[in-house]
Amino acid sequence: MEIYCHVKFRRQFKKLEKRIKELAYEKEGLFRSNPFDSRLGTHKLHGALANYWAFWIDTRNRIMFKFLDKGVVKFFEVGDHSIYE
Repeated sequence: MEIYCHVKFRRQFKKLEKRIKELAYEKEGLFRSNPFDSRLGTHKLHGALANYWAFWIDTRNRIMFKFLDKGVVKFFEVGDHSIYE
């Protein structure tokens, strides 16, 4: 799977705690193998974000992304639920 990162995602990722970053890399590996692995809790967003999806890094943090093409996604934001605002 090919993953692109939005500039905003890169900025937010840099600000995460080290342990969250490490967990995010682990979850990205799962995501690359199967974006719908049950350990990720991948879910479609609603309302103004209806074109986006998200998966869990941990119980608090998420990565919001969009499927661009078959086997291609773009990560847009990372963080707690405030990313949905």
